[in-house]
Amino acid sequence: MDTTAFLNNNLIPVRLAAIDKDGFPVICSLWFIYQDSELLCASHASAKIIRVLKENPHCAFEVSINSVPYKGVRGKAIASLKSDADGAVLSQLIARYLGDSQPKLSKWLLSRRKDEYAIHLKITSQSSWDFSERMQGN
Repeated sequence: MDTTAFLNNNLIPVRLAAIDKDGFPVICSLWFIYQDSELLCASHASAKIIRVLKENPHCAFEVSINSVPYKGVRGKAIASLKSDADGAVLSQLIARYLGDSQPKLSKWLLSRRKDEYAIHLKITSQSSWDFSERMQGN
């Protein structure tokens, strides 16, 4: 499977897992852009995933299709958090996932951008699967 094409052409949120301070994983679904071999996401400063990643940047991710034929990409990454107060990453995510379909939501999301973080996921390892051939006819 061409993982770059898969990540660029599917509007599936990434499932991001990080380890909370109690030692248990926390999972969060986020919009993403695949750019320069990284997954870029955004989240508000008040979000639990931001607090968890500040404590421990080691994380895991999965982007997968939940219908037949199953395919996806999963792996490990190191997260770095950067202010997205200008809304640069957030605007790209809105364009990718919403386009012009929900102007009120887009406006509300952008109204909070001064407290937004861009999450840069530097992929350290990844694997992919594509069961298309084995599931043909289903």
